[in-house]
Amino acid sequence: MAADVVALAMKGGASDAEAVAREGDEFSVNVRMGAVETLKESGSRGLGLRVFLGTRSASASTSDLTPEGIRLLVEGALALAKVTEEDPFSGLPETDEFDSLPDDLHLYYEDVYSLPGVERIEWARRVEAAALAADPRITNSDGGSFDAATGRKVLANSRGFLGGYRTSYAGVSAAPLAMDANGQMQRDGWWSSARRLGDVESPEAVGKEAARRTLRRLGARRVPTQQVPIVFAPEAARSLIGSVFEAASGDSIWRSASFLAGKLGEQIAAPALNIIDDNTMLLPSGVGGFGTSPFDGEGLPSRRTVVVESGVLRNYLLNTYTARKLGMKSTHNATRGLAGTPGVGCGNLYLEPGTLTPEEIIGAIPAGLYVTSLMGFGTNLVTGDYSRGATGLWIENGQLTHAVEEVTVAGNLGEMLLHVTAIGNDLVFRGPVASPTLRIDGMTIAGA
Repeated sequence: MAADVVALAMKGGASDAEAVAREGDEFSVNVRMGAVETLKESGSRGLGLRVFLGTRSASASTSDLTPEGIRLLVEGALALAKVTEEDPFSGLPETDEFDSLPDDLHLYYEDVYSLPGVERIEWARRVEAAALAADPRITNSDGGSFDAATGRKVLANSRGFLGGYRTSYAGVSAAPLAMDANGQMQRDGWWSSARRLGDVESPEAVGKEAARRTLRRLGARRVPTQQVPIVFAPEAARSLIGSVFEAASGDSIWRSASFLAGKLGEQIAAPALNIIDDNTMLLPSGVGGFGTSPFDGEGLPSRRTVVVESGVLRNYLLNTYTARKLGMKSTHNATRGLAGTPGVGCGNLYLEPGTLTPEEIIGAIPAGLYVTSLMGFGTNLVTGDYSRGATGLWIENGQLTHAVEEVTVAGNLGEMLLHVTAIGNDLVFRGPVASPTLRIDGMTIAGA
């Protein structure tokens, strides 16, 4: 179908064309206090087309895959292209750049739907029940959930590329609520997800961990405004790595909307920092990573790109358009939805782990904050200014003491990267962006 649509666009007068076809299905159930609250089972199919008339381009998409629907898709895209502005940087990659990784990247497993529907609901009940049974102080719940999904993507263009792959996903999560002696309630949660059901942690293990994380937040209080070392737990530290990606993205760089613009080859972080974007990665289990794919959103073969090496900025992350804008080559980081032009996205983006355990990092701090979660979107990519609401645990004499809430951690992302003083050995991929525990000095806590 994708190849036929490209042929129709070329027959209609396009100088180049690119089509993407997607189909998928998903199952999701959320249980609260043992009762099914929401249950969704759905499927979708869609087709997107991007056409070029010289340096003019336009895109359109449809879920109507009848011959008439496809005809309207092609005619609509071509009509739009005729009225758009010319852009000398637009266009498909060169013909010799297209390719797909030849090996099986282990992205699809049929076992995500191996459980009958009743058992999927039971998994959601089990994860919530395990959290509720962990401690009498856990009196309520925002629910337990089980999710599964599979998808397929095909990309075709007029320069001879035709490729496709399938993906799968399964996950379970719980979000319990606990109450202390004063009637104050706290909420936290935990989850486990994987490309195959066999790699998902048991509902009982996930529920127990969700309960532990919720209970440690009881008695939370503010701390005075001060400047102390801050330790970011992996689930909080990964958002910092995500901010580095946004600052190093070609879209931000060519617009000069990033504090990293013009800094290739410069020391922008502590010498111990190495940030990698690897779209080819297989996890230790042999399964493809959450950001792994055989080709990017433009049909260029996936690759491993070193973003920061020993603290030095080595590469921006680029698709074809942003690369042309900067006079560079694509790093094969194009992403593509059904509609619109390709964007820039990461694959498996991570900070390489260090050698210290989280306990060793915390144990070296006389007083500081261990951040377990962040709120808000307080990163200014242009200046690097950073300010986020935070919750966590107070560190006193190398020990985690009491819970902390209603504080803000602030600094400048450029300075924060230079002041990373310890990196943990606890890198675990729970999504496409991952980081081990991080210690950063020189930040300010705004509190009581």
